[in-house]
Amino acid sequence: MLILTPSRQQRINETKQMHGSRKSRKRKKHSEKFNTMFNFFLQSYRSGILTFSGTHNPQIEFDINGDDCKVTFKKFDNGHFKDKVIKTCHPNIVNGLIKSKKSWGLWVQEWSKGIGECNFRKCDIVEEFTKCNITIPDSFNKEFDNFIQKEKLKFYESWTK
Repeated sequence: MLILTPSRQQRINETKQMHGSRKSRKRKKHSEKFNTMFNFFLQSYRSGILTFSGTHNPQIEFDINGDDCKVTFKKFDNGHFKDKVIKTCHPNIVNGLIKSKKSWGLWVQEWSKGIGECNFRKCDIVEEFTKCNITIPDSFNKEFDNFIQKEKLKFYESWTK
């Protein structure tokens, strides 16, 4: 068992104050997948493609000592802010990210219904993103394709009955 001397414990506490705990430092590191998702939502919101999120309007407050937008968005994505006020030093960016994320979920369902009913094609929607130089992440493309397949099956089953 490791015995901590008072001077060592004091150094550990000073390091925690300056750099944060190991857990908080780990939370600030972002994977490539997270960065891709973050950039997709931010670009989609700023270009005006994904701006409607329905009725979800989170309470976001400015706090000079709050986390930055990436850490705050990661916490939101992990469910940390359920029915809580979100405090961040980048409230406008976080608001845009959350609206874009909620908007993606809403529009994927609506676009899938339209494609399943043969009202338009997936390439029409992807073209809107490519016009703004936005690449849809692979995981979101898979999700979109799965929704399309489900809606096509529903549509074909309604015609065969």
